[in-house]
Amino acid sequence: MKAQTISKTDYQVLNRDAIKYIAMFTMLLNHIAHVLLTRGTPLYLVFEEIGYFTAPVMCFFLVEGYQYTRSKVKYGGRLFFFAVLSQLPYRLAFHYSNLNMFFTLFCCFLILVVLERVDSDLLQSVLCILLICITAFSDWALAAPILTFLLAKNWGEKGRMWASYVGIAVLFAVLNLESSMMQDRMNGQEVILTVRAVCDTVCSGIAVLTAGAAVLVFYNGERAKKGKNFSKWFFYFFYPVHLLILYLIKTGLHNAN
Repeated sequence: MKAQTISKTDYQVLNRDAIKYIAMFTMLLNHIAHVLLTRGTPLYLVFEEIGYFTAPVMCFFLVEGYQYTRSKVKYGGRLFFFAVLSQLPYRLAFHYSNLNMFFTLFCCFLILVVLERVDSDLLQSVLCILLICITAFSDWALAAPILTFLLAKNWGEKGRMWASYVGIAVLFAVLNLESSMMQDRMNGQEVILTVRAVCDTVCSGIAVLTAGAAVLVFYNGERAKKGKNFSKWFFYFFYPVHLLILYLIKTGLHNAN
């Protein structure tokens, strides 16, 4: 995978850090919904859908960062370290048995390594499929690694990158609908394709497309001129720290009641 630039547009008003801060905020809203709000309420649904903006943005910047990082070993090491560091806060906040988003991003990173260093097309395909399947046990399963793979393959070709986001939007919407229907089955409810379920499905796809617009239309290819080192580490630490804070808030509210 060779480093390539993406052609400029007239709408590029957001730098990398600004988009990442927006992504952190939307992720926070999603996690507030899942940790603190009542499932199925209007506010819960709005916060949840907004939060789907984050992962597709991070996949884009992972692919970009992989091309320009000074040390890919350190880059991958940071992702793995924070995957391990974040697992306990993730487990406490959500009570999920799966792995956190950093593990998914680490698998995405390994896909990029395979694309760069494995020459055999057959072996490359097998390893990428294996890594994609491994994410079935982590947050943003399948969709994030497939998007990473597609972006890496199509990097610098705006039309194909847009097609990648459209395809993942459809895939994620379908996965989201299936997850919702499975939840109904687990709760002993009759599985009915309601208007709300359709709206949720459509909105989850729109969130992915919005992420695509943020990085393909509004991103200017630059970093913030000030606070680069702070922003770099903030994006890593924000994930485990905010999950731990949400858990403590949830525990405090439970004890207060």
